[in-house]
Amino acid sequence: MLSNEKATLVVAGAGSGKSLTIIGKIVYLVNYCHVNPKDILCISFTNDATINLKNNIAKNYNFKIDIYTFHKLALEILKQNKIPFIIAPDNYLEETIDNFFDNIVPNNKNYMNSLKIILGKKYSDKELNNLKRLINTFISLFKSNNYNVSYFKDILKKIKFTLNYKEYKVNKNILLLIINIYLLYEDGLRQEKAIDFNDMINKSLECLKVNGLKTKWKYIIVDEYQDTSVIKFALIKEIIRLTNANFLAVGDDFQSIYRFTGCTLYIFLNFTKLLPYAKIFQIVNTYRNPQELINVAGKFIMKNRAQQRKILRSGKHLDYPVKIYFSDDKVKALKEVLEIINKNKVEEIMVLGRNNKDIKRYVDKEYKIENDIYTYKDISFRYLTMHKSKGLESEVVILINIEDSLTGMPTQIKQEKLLKYVNKQKEYYKYEEERRLFYVALTRTKTITYIISPNDKQSIFVKEILKDKRNVEAIKK
Repeated sequence: MLSNEKATLVVAGAGSGKSLTIIGKIVYLVNYCHVNPKDILCISFTNDATINLKNNIAKNYNFKIDIYTFHKLALEILKQNKIPFIIAPDNYLEETIDNFFDNIVPNNKNYMNSLKIILGKKYSDKELNNLKRLINTFISLFKSNNYNVSYFKDILKKIKFTLNYKEYKVNKNILLLIINIYLLYEDGLRQEKAIDFNDMINKSLECLKVNGLKTKWKYIIVDEYQDTSVIKFALIKEIIRLTNANFLAVGDDFQSIYRFTGCTLYIFLNFTKLLPYAKIFQIVNTYRNPQELINVAGKFIMKNRAQQRKILRSGKHLDYPVKIYFSDDKVKALKEVLEIINKNKVEEIMVLGRNNKDIKRYVDKEYKIENDIYTYKDISFRYLTMHKSKGLESEVVILINIEDSLTGMPTQIKQEKLLKYVNKQKEYYKYEEERRLFYVALTRTKTITYIISPNDKQSIFVKEILKDKRNVEAIKK
């Protein structure tokens, strides 16, 4: 990437070499533009990604560059300004919610009445756990968007005028529980002098606005830009304002799959509106997938017209890189697919599901399990959720739980109406995030993606890609 615009977005498809693009930019800046490595800030979204990038650069180029996750960067800003902090445990919000329902609600008539209005007089543990998850998600999104407590009043007004009486009554009581749990949670953090992951970003942004920035970076590079939230983008913009740094973002809107954490694709799709001096480039060559698989995945994902239009190219070719294995016996089907793969002496297999527990319905006692590695006879594979597979690849991939069911693919669990008031990600196309998640899963392979599907409860995604007779093979047992 030889462009030296003030702000640049590189739209890079699956398997097109995003990491190599970033490393290439860094090498270009240091070796050809004579930029001091200390003047470059690189941000990625996971610890693994930052470690890999650091190791790659240190091993091959011996550059010392500031490479952080957003949260590590936020902590560094707080440290530079000598602001003391303790990091709250990851499950602190979950524990606060459990404590509220276990110890506070039973001793408070108002809370008990609210709970009965929401769930009914006789409710199951499953229904209560679903409510707890909703509250956890709501508070996390509330904080990830840096809302003020006064915003709760605005939400109450909005639901009063947008919902029917029955819906309003239920959601009002959910919101009242949320407010009290939120205040309890925030008070607990204050007493412990602790901050959570959202506080890290929010407080570091406040710190920059008051105290400025001591490290004057000249170039800022952000990986996986499609997964940026409103508050993270605000942090980037503030650093740019304080340093006048050049900005390079690398990402793929086709792979934006973290809406539930506060990420919004709006920031990616409106790059030149938010940064008017910006330029956009595309990397269209991919080195992972066969062209025939790219054709299937590309046609599938570009049904959503709101996304960037891009046609990827590959020098690899393979007949029928997507194979749909139809069977109503999940355990038998996985064994048979593994044995088919094993005939070609494939050593690297990844099995992906929609949810953490999906694999349990596909394996039996004949498997040996160690961590996430499953072994059947002499065939081993790694099991991951589709979300966790992003950024990874495997010689062959098997997709499970691709079926028409509540927790299948696409999931039919409807987003609670309250969440739309704290989630700034707009929906442009039906099941659009599930489509992107399916696209991510399809494109992890270097060769073939097998999809295990039931005969009767076929996913609408399976039905859609089956229409491509030239590249998709149906195997029926």
